[in-house]
Amino acid sequence: MKTTSMKAAYIEQPGPPECLVYGDLPRPEPTDTQALVRVTAAAVNPIDTYIRQGANYWELPRPFIVGCDLAGVVESVGTRVMRFQPGDRVWGSNQGLLGRQGTCAEYCAVEESWLYPTPEGVDDQEAAALALVGITAHLGLFREGQLERGETVFVRGGTGGVGSAVVQMAKAVGARVLTTGGTDAKVARCREIGADVAVNYRTESLAQAVQAFAPAGVNLCWETLREPDFDELLSYLAERGRIILMAGREARPGFPVGPFYVKGCSIHGFAMFKATPDEQRACAEDINRWMRAGQLRANISQVLPLREVAAAHRLQEESTVRQSGALAGKIVIVP
Repeated sequence: MKTTSMKAAYIEQPGPPECLVYGDLPRPEPTDTQALVRVTAAAVNPIDTYIRQGANYWELPRPFIVGCDLAGVVESVGTRVMRFQPGDRVWGSNQGLLGRQGTCAEYCAVEESWLYPTPEGVDDQEAAALALVGITAHLGLFREGQLERGETVFVRGGTGGVGSAVVQMAKAVGARVLTTGGTDAKVARCREIGADVAVNYRTESLAQAVQAFAPAGVNLCWETLREPDFDELLSYLAERGRIILMAGREARPGFPVGPFYVKGCSIHGFAMFKATPDEQRACAEDINRWMRAGQLRANISQVLPLREVAAAHRLQEESTVRQSGALAGKIVIVP
């Protein structure tokens, strides 16, 4: 007899990690434009924790399954699904957002437009761990930052989920990259994934490293801090340099207007989940190509079972909000 329930990690009301429930929910039925995916790997992102604790971005379904990213196998498809069929390996993101149910479950019904084929030879945990952060990095570097071969990039935190993707993608297109880490081990990891220069910001001068790396300034600064220091960033930028912002919803830092516009610079802020399906699919095509070629690898810090999603959220919050340094990459969830 076919079971109609599944295990999932969900909330009934927003709150701390302890409000997450690991239990049974009805298995979703795909609509005519959706595929039902048997989830083999999901991933944790900072936005998952913000939504869980009550960030009022949009109305949530109740109960609400957490999680944005997934990889798995297509179980069944709706009548209008054209790109996938049962048995196909897929990955995707943009779930658990804008009122959609999330991915921390044994099954997830996903619109075909948010799914991409998983390349042969690429592990599902790798694909899930790269989903949101990979699309974010691609949008920031290329749609917003217009990065070109031969340009120079500074990204803060080269072992983070997004940071490690930025390092690898920039190198894949022929850019030069300087990044930072808070320990010697993280600095070594940054170099392993391709950074030309990696600086231990606790023991070395970042300003001196940038000056030596790019005497005329870097072309693109990717800022991962929630409270950016724009005077610092502007001092690193070349003429017509670009700053990419990806965090700091509540931040209200000071800003050096005069030096900024005289230098002809620009700032780009964006929310990955507002990119269109076509924009995100274009990112996914490059991500698949780079994963297949071994030019893009996920930086996975921990792999936890689905029943430990609350522990995963605590760990993510300690790293993101309290800057504990506990994570050096992504948390992957395995149902």
